[in-house]
Amino acid sequence: MSHQYLLCEKEEAVAVVTINRPPVNPLSTQVFQELSHIFNELDADDEVRAIVLTGSGEKAFVAGADINEMAGLDLVGVNKMNKMSRAVFTQIENTSKPVIAALNGLALGGGFELALVCDLRISSEKAKFAFPEASLGIIPGGGGTQRLQKIVGQGIAKELLYFGEMIDANRALALHIVNKVVPPDEVLDTAKEWARKLAQKPPVALQMLKTAVNAGSNTDIETGLTIEAACFGNAFSTEDRKEGLNAFVEKRKPAFSGR
Repeated sequence: MSHQYLLCEKEEAVAVVTINRPPVNPLSTQVFQELSHIFNELDADDEVRAIVLTGSGEKAFVAGADINEMAGLDLVGVNKMNKMSRAVFTQIENTSKPVIAALNGLALGGGFELALVCDLRISSEKAKFAFPEASLGIIPGGGGTQRLQKIVGQGIAKELLYFGEMIDANRALALHIVNKVVPPDEVLDTAKEWARKLAQKPPVALQMLKTAVNAGSNTDIETGLTIEAACFGNAFSTEDRKEGLNAFVEKRKPAFSGR
């Protein structure tokens, strides 16, 4: 599949995916299809161990859904688009490799939802975040009402969702929506730096960590502990576990094989 709106560059073990629909990189049916395709490819690529997701330009990461497309859809059409968005967001959230969002600008509506499904988020000082849907007579449909409250709690989530007002990067950091705030010209480089560090770690262990956290967050503590135990066993059975422990004992840098 050729990509009309996505760019993908691989730098050693890191893949950088850029949504390229300037100036604000809106999400359309075509973008969702391309995101699904490229994340399938990267998930299956053993040479890629971490993924950075960003938007083109400095104005926006993703400033929401393509309103021009949505305005022309009937209920059946918009439900189909909404179903696709939820499926793609869940796919990215559960990609076996770490995904880092490099938030270079506005993250609004569907763009905010897309940021929330990434594992880690590096934000520009100039980035702003909002769910403006209520002012348009709709609500977030790609998981925003559910994922946001798991990070900030119900009270703050309702404030952000009901009022729909923009918050700046510093408040997003205080609310744990983003992991780090940096100057605009350092966003992508910082995300790549984090990705390179993660790419050096044993991939199965990272995958099991991601599975334990993601799956465990949607269940009770006892079920979560059972999930963790299964993931622990999977990580412990790898060759990388042997290499990691031996390297620690021998006081040397480990050479992880991904097996």
